Formats: sequence, structure tokens, C-alpha cells
Amino acid sequence: MKHILILLCALLGLGSCQSGNSTEIDNRTVQTFDVPRFMGKWHEIARYDHRFEKGMTRVTATYTLLSNGRIEVLNAGYKDGKYKEIKGKAKQPDPNDPGKLKVSFFLWFYADYYVLDIDPDYRYVLIGSSSDKYLWIMSREETLPDEVLQELIGKLRQRGYDTDKLVFNK
Repeated sequence: MKHILILLCALLGLGSCQSGNSTEIDNRTVQTFDVPRFMGKWHEIARYDHRFEKGMTRVTATYTLLSNGRIEVLNAGYKDGKYKEIKGKAKQPDPNDPGKLKVSFFLWFYADYYVLDIDPDYRYVLIGSSSDKYLWIMSREETLPDEVLQELIGKLRQRGYDTDKLVFNK
């Protein structure tokens, strides 16, 4: 169970424990972000590979807004053909900086979850953290049209991310 917790904690960019950036990236977040509109299921299209998610396929994150304003997070996927999931929580600590969320899968330990860019219709999103070690492309659908995916990869390159390191979800 400990491995599942560690594995799925990283699904939401738990990079705040990392030391400073190893490269110069632009990890500025969106200035307008509608939390209720963001709720629902998102499919991982691509990610930076890391030990927490290594070997995971068909990864999803489902967000549910709770009555107290907090967000329930359900991360799920398959590893070696077996379904794995973990529940966590998220919050928006500063409404004046709406794209910087915090996520926790263990007690009160919160980490960064940066909304770098989001489609105006909330169909796809780029997620990072305060570090250049974590990066996700997520979509409401299981796949993205190639032209949209290439546009998102281009945006990441412009921000200084090494897009050659992206691992595409199966």
C-alpha cells in the first residue's frame, strides 16, 4: 500500500519538496481559473516519467468539490494490469493566485499543483509544479487530436520544458 501511496501522490505534481530548478523554466500559472468548472475526470495524455508513476497506464485524476470548499482527488490507473487508486485532497490557498493549488495525499503535507495553461472550454490542461521535475498534459478525453497535442507541446517548449522527456500514456 505504501508504494501505491507514493506512486499516486506524484500524479498531481508533488514536486514542492524538490530543491530549486535545474533549468530555467517559465512555470507561471493561469490568472483566471474556475475551480468548479475544473471538477470531473481528466485523462493523462503525457507526463514526465518518475518513480512514482513508472509503469502506470490509463491514468486518470477525478476532482470533486466538497461543501467545505476543499477538493477531493481520486487518482487511478493500471500497473502490471492491476487497477490502483488513491484519494487525496486539494485546495486553492490564495484566490488572488488562482492557478496555484496545493495537493495532499498524506495527512497535512501539501505540495504544489500548478495550472500552467488551460483550454478556454476546460478540455485540456498543462500541469506543473514549482520545480521543473514534474509535468503533465491532461484532457477530458482519453486522446487529443494531434494538432492540439502539438500545440500544447509547443507551449511547453516555449516555457523551457524539455518535451523530449515526455512519456505518453497508453
